Amino acid sequence: MEHRIGGIERDALSGAISYDPINHQRMSDLRAAKINGIGADIPLQRVDGPNSGDVVVVGWGSTYGAISRAVHQLREQGWDISHIHLRYLWPLPRNLGKLLTNFEQILVPEMNQSQLARLLRSEYLLPVTPLNKVAGQPFKIAEIEHALRRVLEGAAV
Repeated sequence: MEHRIGGIERDALSGAISYDPINHQRMSDLRAAKINGIGADIPLQRVDGPNSGDVVVVGWGSTYGAISRAVHQLREQGWDISHIHLRYLWPLPRNLGKLLTNFEQILVPEMNQSQLARLLRSEYLLPVTPLNKVAGQPFKIAEIEHALRRVLEGAAV
């Protein structure tokens, strides 16, 4: 009943320290399967606005307020825009890829160097337009509105 700590990896059967490459692969696969299994418990992603259209803005975390207001204001002006705000980043919601394919363009405002945009590109092989801000200040509604207008007009962000 002694607790044992140490080593780079534990043996799958005994729990003893193991440097065996085959065991290491087995244990790495087991941990990856556990994480991927969490995806079954993540709620399906919902869309604020139509489930398909011209543009969807995908955000996470503190970008919610500015994105939400910008999208609602432009939608009131007749633009075809929706908003997806992620609460789970890994594993991603199991229906996210399908939702994203329903939109012509995807804009991802982030307060970093495009980590989410890169993740979405690599997972779903979709063209994603990043909007980065690394100034230590939150997005303003007008900044996101301006970027959305440029995307809708076919101009670079």
